[in-house]
Amino acid sequence: MEKDYEEKTGFSANGAEAPPYDSNGDRLVSDKGIRMGEAADMYGDLETAEEYGYVTRGLKSRHIQFIALGGTIGTGLFLGIGKSLTQSGPLSLLLGYSLTGLALYAMMQSLGEMATWLPLPGAIPQFCARYVDGAMGFAVGWNNWYSAAITQCVEISAASVVIQFWPGADGINVAAWITLVLALIICLNIFAVAIYGEAEFCFATLKIITIVGLLIMSFILVVGGGPNRFAYGFYYWQHPGAMTQYYVTDPNRADLGRFLSFFATLVNAAFSYGGVETVAVAAGEAENPRKNIPKAVKRVFWRILFFYVLGSLAIGMLVPSDDPNLLSAQASSAPGAAQSPWVIAITSAGIPVLDSIINVVILTSAASSGNAFLYVGSRYLYALAQNGQAPRFLLKCSKKGVPYWCVICTAAIAGLTYLSCGQGGAQLTFQWFQNLTTIASLFTWTSICVAYIKFHGALKAQGIDRNTLVFKSPFQPYLAWISLIFFSIIILFNGFAVFAPFDITNFATAYVGIPIYFILYFAWKVIKRTHWIPAAEVDLFTGKAALDAADAQWPEQIPKNALEKFWFWLA
Repeated sequence: MEKDYEEKTGFSANGAEAPPYDSNGDRLVSDKGIRMGEAADMYGDLETAEEYGYVTRGLKSRHIQFIALGGTIGTGLFLGIGKSLTQSGPLSLLLGYSLTGLALYAMMQSLGEMATWLPLPGAIPQFCARYVDGAMGFAVGWNNWYSAAITQCVEISAASVVIQFWPGADGINVAAWITLVLALIICLNIFAVAIYGEAEFCFATLKIITIVGLLIMSFILVVGGGPNRFAYGFYYWQHPGAMTQYYVTDPNRADLGRFLSFFATLVNAAFSYGGVETVAVAAGEAENPRKNIPKAVKRVFWRILFFYVLGSLAIGMLVPSDDPNLLSAQASSAPGAAQSPWVIAITSAGIPVLDSIINVVILTSAASSGNAFLYVGSRYLYALAQNGQAPRFLLKCSKKGVPYWCVICTAAIAGLTYLSCGQGGAQLTFQWFQNLTTIASLFTWTSICVAYIKFHGALKAQGIDRNTLVFKSPFQPYLAWISLIFFSIIILFNGFAVFAPFDITNFATAYVGIPIYFILYFAWKVIKRTHWIPAAEVDLFTGKAALDAADAQWPEQIPKNALEKFWFWLA
């Protein structure tokens, strides 16, 4: 299969041969349109492009901007943040989410520059295979696909559990809710990418309105405007305190305990931010990507600041780290909004009804995440097929530009969600599948940083001035190196608490992702005899000619009034 792929495309699955820049893309786009022009330029000939079809650029600017916005707001911000609060205290929570957010900003700047240069479907496995080593593209692609497919199951399961928050769901088998959510997300993905985009636009709008409303409510409560007239201020930073001791509870070693509580928050924050790279995965199906991707990436800093930094500050001011209701809900794994520190704050302030509204948002967040992970997983599989590292039939796209075999294969994994309905062995099996994905996002982010460092070196070696790029990220390659070191440290030490006393189950949860990634990497490297690609041989140009030609095809948006000017700025 790989040999046939190389003959068809003219470049190897290892990515070691860099074909010359082909100005034919201009003619292909002019004659065959953007979609077929890109496909023919990518595959090397029009015959292959017409045989398999190609994805279509059906994601509008507002879809991309709101996918980027909504991608940072998930169940981690509504639920997962509560674990960090009780474990570490409000100051550790604020510092941990802020520092991790800065590292993610640096990583996204690196990814944004690569995705603007070559906005390809799936993107990340292709960048790793082209710029670093075919083995890294294989490892990150299959690791990401598996992670997305299983996380899709986790989110579907979470949505079905959240529904049980309401008494009306009593007596209904949870499998019915799983089937309903699964059918919904398959329908949103299988017909056209524009349908997926519209769904994410709606989901993101709801999440943004909710978090903005919660932040406004938090400010009112903090200054004493709530029904109980209590001005919270920084009261809970003193009672019970700004930082708790974690793992080390000896008062004589309090400083070490507080440091470990802070480090534990870095780990939890990294998991909460999972999926922030989705906007780059969607770059290959975005309208006018050279304009819309930089626009989305440049706003990552403000999204992180506004949603997570202000959100963690608000939660730390409204809910004490030793709140009995929050601790009880976490201990009993209470369904839905019962574990949300936002709901605890609302209830404590004496505000009625809002808990059910927050539960609706958590439900839509879980469904939105399941929808996004099905999309992302299918595009990772498509990118692997384009790399020659997955079966060629996966390249087949519908007339609407959907790689339907990739969607079907990824959705098929969602059948594992029904294991969560069982007892004993079935539920334990589902938990083990879930554990395998724990640090997959961290490996994705480190791989992106490595790919960028190689990309940066390749631009220099091949005489390409970065000042000519449409999007040039600042302070490079230093930002990429800082992010790489930061995420590598979290990977190595994320399970520090499992060693004394040693717990084999928690150890596997924390570290099983490491051997999985490197087994994939070395398996492809040994079998295919790949090597790290010298900077001068890196393939920077396959598919770029058609993308450059397509830039001139996108109409310029000219606002007619102040309202349109604001909307074009926002979306």
